Amino acid sequence: MNNADFAVLSNQAITVAGVIYFAALLAHLVEWSRLRAVVPAEAAAEGTAAEGDVLVRTGGPNPTDATGHADEHPKVAFWARLGVALTAFAAVVHLVGVVTRGLGADPVRVPWSNMYEFTITATLVAVVIYLALHRKFQLAWLGPVMVGFTWVVLLAAVRILYIPAAPVMPSLQSPWLIIHVFAAILATGAFTVAGMASIIYLIKESRSRKGKVRPGGYLDRVPSLPALDRLAYRVTAFAFPVWTFGVLIAGPIWAENAWGRYWGWDPKEVWSFITWVVFAAYLHARATRGWKGRHAAILCLVGLVTLWFNFIGINYFFGDTSQHAYALDVVATAVSSGVTA
Repeated sequence: MNNADFAVLSNQAITVAGVIYFAALLAHLVEWSRLRAVVPAEAAAEGTAAEGDVLVRTGGPNPTDATGHADEHPKVAFWARLGVALTAFAAVVHLVGVVTRGLGADPVRVPWSNMYEFTITATLVAVVIYLALHRKFQLAWLGPVMVGFTWVVLLAAVRILYIPAAPVMPSLQSPWLIIHVFAAILATGAFTVAGMASIIYLIKESRSRKGKVRPGGYLDRVPSLPALDRLAYRVTAFAFPVWTFGVLIAGPIWAENAWGRYWGWDPKEVWSFITWVVFAAYLHARATRGWKGRHAAILCLVGLVTLWFNFIGINYFFGDTSQHAYALDVVATAVSSGVTA
């Protein structure tokens, strides 16, 4: 196969992965709709108990079940396992799409040199993190959120951000850029998972205070508020040092090699630092002031907003003043048109 064949294969794999993710989403939706049907019998046998001002089910999922759901509901368990299996299969196809994207360029390169490639790689990392933590942290409740988010983002990447595979600028041909961007992608995927947990925490906490958590509904089936809080914290604690190394260490080293300076107050550099400050404040507040729960979840979401604004907003609103403008388009013709690194 030549480069053009790999480029076509990449486009086809990403499309097929999107279709499988959508099928996984449908499986999870069926799973959760069937769960609602078994609640009356469970409620009569199990009841609920109060934990502070939040109602927590005293029965709940069987912790030994890989799907996170009780074994006594085989039809529910089937759809749960099907959703996870489809997600894993989609991730494999997704991986093929990412790898062949790099092979489709001439010369062959890493597949994360523009917004489209960053998007398809970051979503793959987020799904892999979800699958890796699924059994240990009983993440069945995160399935429909994760696959739904991934499907929507991949659709947007294909419809809005796509550009053909092409060579990159000379300044992007650096080992430090590979390290810098890969670390940013890994941290972005992890921060996104933590953000999902924080969003669900805030929704459940708000509706619990108002007594609007419907028995057997989605919020009733997700983990307790402390468990959601711990998940967001642990994933953020993993992502933060990765972001620190990739963005504030590897990034400046690459910038010095490419542009002759470590720091230039470029809009993307500034927002990367702002993201670092917000998540540093999140971890510091938890460690020194004991911040947990609602305030911590809000601060985590602020960090996630700055992260995604740095990825999307800076490129679209400050692209003309940023030396990272190549993130929108890195085709070789950009060099001849006057766009420099």
